[in-house]
Amino acid sequence: MITRDLAAFFDIARGLHADFGPATARAAFLVAPDGFRLAEQSASDNRYMAQAAGFDAARASEQHRALHRALSQVVPTVCFAGDPQAPDGLFPNNVFATAAGRYVVGRMRHPVRQREAEREDIRAFFAGVLDYAEIDLSTQPHPCELTGALVIDRARGIGYCGLSERCDEAGAALMHEALGLRATLMFDLAPGEYHTNVVLAVLAGRAALVAPRGFARDEVARAIAEFHAPHAVILSDAEHRAFAGNAIALSDDAVWMSADAARALAPESRAVLAGAGFQVRSVELDAIEAAGGSLRCCVGEVF
Repeated sequence: MITRDLAAFFDIARGLHADFGPATARAAFLVAPDGFRLAEQSASDNRYMAQAAGFDAARASEQHRALHRALSQVVPTVCFAGDPQAPDGLFPNNVFATAAGRYVVGRMRHPVRQREAEREDIRAFFAGVLDYAEIDLSTQPHPCELTGALVIDRARGIGYCGLSERCDEAGAALMHEALGLRATLMFDLAPGEYHTNVVLAVLAGRAALVAPRGFARDEVARAIAEFHAPHAVILSDAEHRAFAGNAIALSDDAVWMSADAARALAPESRAVLAGAGFQVRSVELDAIEAAGGSLRCCVGEVF
């Protein structure tokens, strides 16, 4: 089922067991920030991006390597070379996503990002090395920027899809089908928000980070938080601005976010995460955040 109806969606979600599949990925993949600079097309609908002078390519590369080292302590983590002609390429989770036995290639809104979907080395890794079947959505007309637009509770097999210029209803339906989800809730993001994973994170099926300011309708944010209670963190505006919602769990005992996000996290928010069994782990990513994304945006998951 894919719907905008809150009651219908949560009626189904409440009846589901956490038996859809592993709650966290078995591996991760990154793309190095080679050619890191302002992508003007992306900046047209990403208010989080810095001006061109705010981009420090050397520092971004150093921080990205530190992220790779950190995540490799938790799961096997592969890093592909970057493409200097694809300055947003360090955010591969928008372009490639996986489910059991298959990988999905998304349709990016901006031409500067559409070239990322043409990466034959990444496609060959999934198809040739992992022997995953391909579902290629990149050539159809509807934007569907995968796990940027669609936040997935992998344990239950449900999705939360925020609609914006980066994903329309048809694109949401294509992702829902391609990833084989049991149910997906569609809703509008607030004006100025471009991706759901900046305002919502579901952590190993056990907890959620919710930034109400990022939703067009407060009742949607409230319903998601209520569903994941008592382990739902309602992020303040300060936590939201610091990318605390752009977090990920790659194991059942830790949530990863940028160091700035971790510093902004209120004691009450930390307490909720601790109650769910999560330690907060972080990496300095301020240079990367100049490009309008944070830690979760950098991480592609292999299921």
